[in-house]
Amino acid sequence: MKEILRRALTGAVFIIFLLSAIFLSSDAFDFLLMTFGLACIYEYKRMVGLRGYYIFLAYLSLWWIFIYLIDEYDRIPINILMFITIGVDIALLYFLFSKNGKAFNTAQKFIVGLFYIGGGCIFLTMIPYKDNEFAKFLIMGIFILIWVNDSFAYLVGRSLGRTKLYPRVSPKKTVEGSLGGLLFALVAGYILARYEASINLAQWLILATVIVFAGDLGDLVESKLKRVAGVKDSGAILPGHGGMLDRLDSLVFAAPFAYLTLKIFTYVS
Repeated sequence: MKEILRRALTGAVFIIFLLSAIFLSSDAFDFLLMTFGLACIYEYKRMVGLRGYYIFLAYLSLWWIFIYLIDEYDRIPINILMFITIGVDIALLYFLFSKNGKAFNTAQKFIVGLFYIGGGCIFLTMIPYKDNEFAKFLIMGIFILIWVNDSFAYLVGRSLGRTKLYPRVSPKKTVEGSLGGLLFALVAGYILARYEASINLAQWLILATVIVFAGDLGDLVESKLKRVAGVKDSGAILPGHGGMLDRLDSLVFAAPFAYLTLKIFTYVS
């Protein structure tokens, strides 16, 4: 009970901080996501033993180019970044399900950190921009879907979980918890469709499903990275949650898939 309360309090402060930035201005949201990305990369860098500070310079350069220099209508460079980021995520899924417990080499560590975390944070920042307008309720809805899935997967798994999902990587995760998270995320998507009309009900439900599945895989990927590194948490900045990457692992992994889903909605509607 004490652990649940601590997680809840930390999560509430984190959510208030993030929502404040969303409603303050798009620049505040951009800066906050950039800072979160730096924190996640720092934790990842320590976890995998990547030396030097080149990855920070590469991340900030990539951020500057895609957030401030490239317009949302410049589809070619954005699509290139999206497919590279999704390609790195797919490679991480191969790493997740392989029996190979070895860490990456230096070049692989750099590429994975830059696109898995950096690319994910960049697409999180790109999602709310539509026709040069900042759709704050859309990005807020995506955060809500992730939070609802994480929270109810934890609660349902803790109370009803019997069948282990992937015990070799994450012994505490259960099939029942994952299904519970998905169910409540779909309910959240149904409610969100009544308040954010930029996408319709069917699209909200599809988006919720994509985010839940991609987010759960992202959580398992980070668990595998921690297991290989021999650490329990990526950091200790958030009491009850561990590090910043522990809190955002689902989001950064799901972000390019959510972005691609929203673009498909735009093309087919």
